[in-house]
Amino acid sequence: MSIQVEHNPAERRFQALVNGHLCVADYTLSPGVMHITHTGVDPSLQGRGIAAELIAKAFDFARENALKIDPVCSYVRVYIRRHPDTQAWVATA
Repeated sequence: MSIQVEHNPAERRFQALVNGHLCVADYTLSPGVMHITHTGVDPSLQGRGIAAELIAKAFDFARENALKIDPVCSYVRVYIRRHPDTQAWVATA
């Protein structure tokens, strides 16, 4: 599924409107780190790869801005396990 993911810096989230539902990946920033705190997709849309597209866009943004990702959200931790190439961008404690 290809969706249009937008970065909404004012709301500190990546978002996509899919079938009238707002899907989001929320984050906060600290020096050098993007903390992804929540990924939300309406239950009627789950299983379509929407959350993965949101997080992929967040990783793209992190790479472009030399940020590490802190996977606060459990879905982001799953995404990292499924995409080992993202390991280099994960913040370590």
